[in-house]
Amino acid sequence: MRKERIYIYDTTLRDGQQTPGVDFSVEDKKAIAVLLDDFGMDYIEGGYPGANPTDTSFFEAKQTKKAKFTAFGMTKRAGLSASNDPGLTVLLQAKSDSLCFVAKSWDYHVHLALGCTLDENLESITASVQAACNAGREALVDCEHFFDGFKANPEYALACAKAAYDAGARWIVLCDTNGGTQPAEIHDIIQSVAQVVPGDHLGIHAHNDTEQAVAVSLAAIDAGVRQVQGTLNGIGERCGNANLVTLIPTLMLKPYWSDRFSLGISDDKLKDLTRLSRAFDDILNRAPAEQAPFIGSSAFATKAGIHASALLKEPKTYEHVPPETVGNHRRVMVSDQGGKSNFLAELQRHGIKVARDDSRLDTLISLVKTREAEGYAYEGADASFELLARKSLMSVPEFFKVDSFRCMVERRFDANGNLITVSEAVVKLQVDGEQKMSVAEGHGPVNALDIALRKDLGCYQDEISDLELVDFKVRILNGGTAAITRVLIESGDASGARWRTVGVSDNIIDASFQALMDSVIYKLMKNRSLAGIGLDN
Repeated sequence: MRKERIYIYDTTLRDGQQTPGVDFSVEDKKAIAVLLDDFGMDYIEGGYPGANPTDTSFFEAKQTKKAKFTAFGMTKRAGLSASNDPGLTVLLQAKSDSLCFVAKSWDYHVHLALGCTLDENLESITASVQAACNAGREALVDCEHFFDGFKANPEYALACAKAAYDAGARWIVLCDTNGGTQPAEIHDIIQSVAQVVPGDHLGIHAHNDTEQAVAVSLAAIDAGVRQVQGTLNGIGERCGNANLVTLIPTLMLKPYWSDRFSLGISDDKLKDLTRLSRAFDDILNRAPAEQAPFIGSSAFATKAGIHASALLKEPKTYEHVPPETVGNHRRVMVSDQGGKSNFLAELQRHGIKVARDDSRLDTLISLVKTREAEGYAYEGADASFELLARKSLMSVPEFFKVDSFRCMVERRFDANGNLITVSEAVVKLQVDGEQKMSVAEGHGPVNALDIALRKDLGCYQDEISDLELVDFKVRILNGGTAAITRVLIESGDASGARWRTVGVSDNIIDASFQALMDSVIYKLMKNRSLAGIGLDN
């Protein structure tokens, strides 16, 4: 059976920029465009030239090699000709392959937002599309608020879609701008649109206000649309847009879809999905969503002992797709709920071989459960678990020994009379038989300790030059100012590797220092593992 083609339209750089707290620079946009283009997106919408200096600068040159580079903007204003509309002029000057016009398709918005007649809005759609086509650009029209508009005045909503199609638009995109349309409503509405615009010219643009944007998008494909719009990791205005990181593997890996449709993304590229998602989060400087479908660190994780036992025998028992198809990996977590199967699987993942009947394994399991009762959480701190396991089952070199550390926080007025808080840390340690003392100031006591600890590790100093602390989380376990505190630290290095470490104490500084030390020791151990240097001696 011949498969129909679904076209993926990425609007991360435009719609995603509406996310609170997200503000792309030109360099950010260029880096993200390269990631999207290499992955295989059909369209990459780069922004709104003329709306702000960043987007205007971004469109001074074409930013893609394979994907259609798309500029977004409004249809011309009512009362102006296409040639005299300044906004349309800027759009036509952008170095893009295609132009996407946002057009009102709800009569209520035409009167309220545009302040023109319904016929004038139709004329603006027609003239704008024709101007783009005459300039040799592919034209797309986002019919804003289409589903709400259809419910209020179906004849006018259809007239807007038909005007765009008749004028020569390649794609007429039906937008669920308020994100409230239910998947069950989609089929009949799109079937009505298909009476005036062929399905292979229709797209869907869903927002996630009821957390159904992916479901709405899939329902629209089932109903006949052949372009789907969305963003990386589902970012976007308010509650976000349809998440392409979920949509793409669903369309490619689930037979219900893959038996009927094909995408322009190869199976090999799909294996880069997890890397793409996390690289994007890195650019945004935010932690990845652990429970995100397909690519989250918990997407293929299991914690209960009976689940782990079945998973090791046959992964299909608790996995809907093989994790490697999207570049993720299976994770059988160790915790106070886990049995031997969990521990054996996790040890195997870390390259540690131990027999099921080895008494040292029972000792390790008992130790983990005891420490988790104290507040440690090894399921979220893979590096600390590996260090603990290696110390219990074999050996870890003593790269350095900390004799003591001290932190001081002073609040005082500086020479200019400004009230400031200064943090200073002193760390005394032994490296390769040599006593060392490092002093450092930082932005808070933990930062000062981190700087002091890594300031001079003697013969190991060059090895940690690319070590970077990526995330720092504090959890109060039992309330009050004297509570037990758990600190989780995520670290990374130039290789792109990430690892997490944990510390627990009734003193937040002590808990932080435990996690900091584990991070540095794990980095040194990892370097030796990659270099093929044994860790057993």
